[in-house]
Amino acid sequence: MSFSADDHRYMARALQLARRGLYTTHPNPRVGCVIVRDGQIVGEGWHERAGEPHAEVHALRMAGETARGATAYVTLEPCSHHGRTPPCANALVQAGVMRVVAAMVDPNPLVAGNGLKLLQQAGIETASGLLESEARTLNPGFISRMERQRPYIRLKMAMSLDGRTAMESGESVWITGEAARRDVQFLRAQADAILTGIGTVLADDPSLNVRLTGEDLGITGEVRQPVRVILDSRLQFPLTAKLLGIPGETLIYTCSTDTPKITQLEQAGVRIRRFGGAKLHLPQVMTALAEDGITEVHVEAGATLAGALVEQGCADELVIYLAPHLMGSSARALFNLPHIARMHQRVALTIRDIRAVGGDWRIIASLT
Repeated sequence: MSFSADDHRYMARALQLARRGLYTTHPNPRVGCVIVRDGQIVGEGWHERAGEPHAEVHALRMAGETARGATAYVTLEPCSHHGRTPPCANALVQAGVMRVVAAMVDPNPLVAGNGLKLLQQAGIETASGLLESEARTLNPGFISRMERQRPYIRLKMAMSLDGRTAMESGESVWITGEAARRDVQFLRAQADAILTGIGTVLADDPSLNVRLTGEDLGITGEVRQPVRVILDSRLQFPLTAKLLGIPGETLIYTCSTDTPKITQLEQAGVRIRRFGGAKLHLPQVMTALAEDGITEVHVEAGATLAGALVEQGCADELVIYLAPHLMGSSARALFNLPHIARMHQRVALTIRDIRAVGGDWRIIASLT
């Protein structure tokens, strides 16, 4: 299927619109739609929040009668099933659209080509695959949950130039500067969940929340707080933790049978999910996250959990902030990877982006 320069231009605009839902659509995908008739954009829209109208509906409302005979460019195949909203494919048919171009087929088994098929059966010309890579990049969590039945895991770390995170004694201050710490807030804001281990909770008493305003994020309405997920096999979570006094949901995964402690935490507003066995296993955690409707996870954890996520193939992306100082060979390392002893055991990475953030450097890498 060949696409024209105009096709590319209009789909690029649809992708631009879809990005406006970066911080608001969870657990739904970010989707944009542009409707074009006679070389003019007559309608456009994006999915803003789960449970609210999809991108196609917003665009069709804007286009009105001018949608008849038009081409619709949408970043994800129009849905064909009744969820919290009616099928968008039906809305396009009823509006009299002549052609629909989708950036990618919806990986949701409830759709998976059925939306395009419904359009074709109504006599509408369809095409897909235009700027598909860009569309997939926009929704890594949704795609991962649908195709792999687990969330997309983004692991954020900060280190000195010699790869250290804290002194041997455990002494630690902010490694990176203010600009890098603010940058992390945007990563938190686009995730469904912020995950850490109980070791980090006990050592740092973190807030694990988004401290940006709607204006900072370019959105209207309340800033959504991601679910805070704590991996705590023995249920050591303290009832005095800072997490219990700030807005947002805290979810603890545990293997503990300590009923009184579970009751106390639940009374404090914590949601507990208990697993059998003596210790949590990361593949089990991945499945549980998906079952809890979580698609995109931002991890801030110590070297042990970070290393385990990498070693067990549960990390998809590394975001590493590199600070311009040295902490010495006895300081703590970024990852605990004790099983790597030979060169052929090295973990391969693909560097996707390197840029300055204030006085620090940010490296984004995919695990291959």
